[in-house]
Parts: sequence; structure tokens; C-alpha cells
Amino acid sequence: MVNLKPMRGKALIKILKEEKVTKSGIVLPDTVEKEELERGEVIAVGEPKMDHGKDVPMQVKVGDKVILKKYGPDKLKMEGQDFCVADEDDLVGIES
Repeated sequence: MVNLKPMRGKALIKILKEEKVTKSGIVLPDTVEKEELERGEVIAVGEPKMDHGKDVPMQVKVGDKVILKKYGPDKLKMEGQDFCVADEDDLVGIES
């Protein structure tokens, strides 16, 4: 398990790779897809961020599946897997 605690107001997200397959069975690599959004799973959440001296809790929690901006969060690779550390503003939504 990854041992990294995000800083205040940030979330550690494991990038979920989706394999794209055409109707004829051809597997398309990630580089073919030019989408600006990614899917991920929240692995850890930092302490609430501060706003005017008050804690503002994150809207996401560990285990949430989220849609996030592809180019906003900081990317990193740990234990052979792709992760990112994202501000809440880099998250587009939570899948239900």
C-alpha cells in the first residue's frame, strides 16, 4: 500500500487506466486518447484547508471514484502505479 499523506486541502488519487478496445478487438494505447479528463480513485485525503481561519473539509473521501482534470494535478509513480496529488479544484466530480 502507498504510504503518502497529502498536505492540507489535497487528495492522493490512483489513476484508473481504462483500456480502449475497438469493435473489431484492437486495443488502443493511452496516447491515442486526447481527452482532458481522467478517472481515479481517492486513496488518501489531507487535513481540511483553511479559509478565513476556519477548516473547510474536503468533499471527497477515501474510496470515492472521481473525474479529474488531466493536466492540473501533480503526477507521480509509486510502486509501479500512476497517482496524482490534486487540489479539490482539480476535481470535476464524484461518480455515484
